[in-house]
Amino acid sequence: MADALLVSNLVLWCVVIVLALLVFALARQVGVLHERVAPAGALQPTSGPKIGELTQQTTLPSLTGGEVSIGGTAAAGEATLVLWVSPTCPVCKALVPTARALARDERLRLVFASDGDKLDQHRAYVRDLKIDKYPYVVSQAFGMSYGVSKLPFAILIGPDGTLKSKGLVNTREHLESLVESMETGIGTLQDYVRLVEDDAAKQVKEQTL
Repeated sequence: MADALLVSNLVLWCVVIVLALLVFALARQVGVLHERVAPAGALQPTSGPKIGELTQQTTLPSLTGGEVSIGGTAAAGEATLVLWVSPTCPVCKALVPTARALARDERLRLVFASDGDKLDQHRAYVRDLKIDKYPYVVSQAFGMSYGVSKLPFAILIGPDGTLKSKGLVNTREHLESLVESMETGIGTLQDYVRLVEDDAAKQVKEQTL
């Protein structure tokens, strides 16, 4: 009886050790896959200013009061996040709290932008979302100057006035990718993939030498 109990305990410990090794192997493989998967970046249009170019200063009236200057050296020392939204865009409405949180955490100046001639609708939109403390500009020409064709769309202008990132943003990850682009100096998701591929090719070449 004692021998049988000892054998069963040994078998149980062997099973536990094997399972632990399997979990470790799976965790390591997940880590490898995570490193190989590129981050979800915002879809960038080909029109409008290019990443790295100095933006033009634009001064527009804000529905929340006063005027706001965007681009150029208007906000020297402070990065500016501009999010294009619309009262008829449900995804835009869902992203507004995310944009506010991101601007607060990253210490960005947040500006909302839109177009259309129904200003009363925009004012109601501002009140509904409680974003009256942020500049809110309505200008079709401003959106066209940055190649905005679909919403929600966002740009990130660096403290030096250069365009750091831009793109169609449908999720929090897309918005965060704009900040990542500014911090890493990698302007687009395609550039990131290219760097990863070049690094992998370099490692393979070094291993074969």
